[in-house]
Amino acid sequence: MRRSVALRLCAALAVTGLAAVTGAALPMSEASAATGGVTGYATQNGGTTGGAGGQKVRATTGTAIHAALCGRASTSTPLTIEVEGTVNHANTKKVSGAGCDTADGVIELKKVSNVTIVGVGGGAVFDQVGIHLREARNVIIQNVTVRNVKKSGSPTSNGGDAIGMERNVRNVWVDHTTLEASGGEPEGFDGLFDLKDNTQYVTLSYSVLRNSGRGGLVGNSESDRSNSFITYHHNRYENIDSRAPLLRGGIAHMYNNHYVRLNESGINSRAGARARVDNNYFEDSKDVLGTFYTDAAGYWQVGGNIFDNVTWSSPGSENHPAGPDPKSNTTVGIPYSHSLDAASCVPAIVSRTAGAGKGLQVSDGKC
Repeated sequence: MRRSVALRLCAALAVTGLAAVTGAALPMSEASAATGGVTGYATQNGGTTGGAGGQKVRATTGTAIHAALCGRASTSTPLTIEVEGTVNHANTKKVSGAGCDTADGVIELKKVSNVTIVGVGGGAVFDQVGIHLREARNVIIQNVTVRNVKKSGSPTSNGGDAIGMERNVRNVWVDHTTLEASGGEPEGFDGLFDLKDNTQYVTLSYSVLRNSGRGGLVGNSESDRSNSFITYHHNRYENIDSRAPLLRGGIAHMYNNHYVRLNESGINSRAGARARVDNNYFEDSKDVLGTFYTDAAGYWQVGGNIFDNVTWSSPGSENHPAGPDPKSNTTVGIPYSHSLDAASCVPAIVSRTAGAGKGLQVSDGKC
């Protein structure tokens, strides 16, 4: 039986309006949020710059975000949308235009490129409203909280995914976000960070994923193996039942993440997937690495990880844990430069840097 932990939800104040803020002076953490600092696989395939060099627009509602997208000269005109306040169903409506394809109740980045969405000021909360990328390229999402997105019950948004990407998505950097739910599928939620249908060159960094039945997947079926080149680093996965993440085919690199209370399984490499798992800290968890719920094998290269109070189940026909003494069964070359923090320092580093509202702090390599 799946475990879930209920969250107390803060009352959300619906805010409306859209204001152009081109060239406005911002605190350093905000001014630098949309440019530079991209890491991992999002640096490859031409890199990820989002809306750098384009207009900056301030938005306080979901409708205003859609209006900013629709107001561009073209679907590829660089644009940074600085979001402050609470985005919810009441203030997220479809907007029409030549440069957009939007819908009520979900933030839609469809058939667009060169966009940054960044939380500024007092912060940005997407309350029960998911962010959906489809046929999108060169996108940055930074310093936002997305919470309690449902696929069943009411209201629903984005198939129940906090952030979801599908169909030929390329080069996305998701950084310093907080993605959270209040339970699992029985409570109406799905994944926090799902990638499928030919999504490639994505980095998830310095983010918190918590209190969900499903952390996220790469590939939505055993035959959906076109997704690849995903980096997960300096993230905290907390109170997640499974899918931290689930990988079907492709290559993924997990380094310097802190995994706490993975209740059923963690990194689930299957269907030919290859995972490079470096210098992570796994704590108070079960079956944190292996091939689970299938006999379609996946593979992993491991090094420098710490397993603190981790339990392992017995192998079975559809249960292939990597532990209790994980060994590499493949090799995965990494094409980008990166610095590895010692796994023993990861809990302290991730605690002070990961999530929205942390001032975009990154690791200095010290505990």
